[in-house]
Amino acid sequence: MDAHEEILNLLRDNARLSVEDISAMTKKTPSEVESIIQGLENDGVIMKYAAIINPEKDSIRKGNVRAEIEILVQPEREHGFDGIADRIYRFPQVKSLYLMSGGYDLKVVIEGDTLQDVALFVARKLSTLEGVRSTKTHFFLKTYKENDIVYIAQRSDSREGVIA
Repeated sequence: MDAHEEILNLLRDNARLSVEDISAMTKKTPSEVESIIQGLENDGVIMKYAAIINPEKDSIRKGNVRAEIEILVQPEREHGFDGIADRIYRFPQVKSLYLMSGGYDLKVVIEGDTLQDVALFVARKLSTLEGVRSTKTHFFLKTYKENDIVYIAQRSDSREGVIA
């Protein structure tokens, strides 16, 4: 594993690591680490540093509704799926957008304040876009695990172990 990969893996696990901590872990000088990180940022490999928030405990956005929408589209001549994807990801409700293989073309993850907000967004914005042939909406009811983070409290076994 090269230094770039090693630093990326450390930052994936904890983006709050200091340059000094990364330096000690990788046996690189702080200036080497800074240079590598700056290069990764400049090249667009590192695009953003963000906190992962437990949606069940976030009092500010606790009432938000998340949904996944499967979209079947008619690809555009000369632009394929990119043209319609460009129009979709510009909506502020859209949090993620993926080109998919299988039974549908695009997967969109959106957020709204209520079920009705999400339903109206799909009915009035997404489904009316030129090229959209059909949509299928799935509401997120509970998040157990996302991005390798387990959101539910782990049950611990309070029984004493027996060694034979």
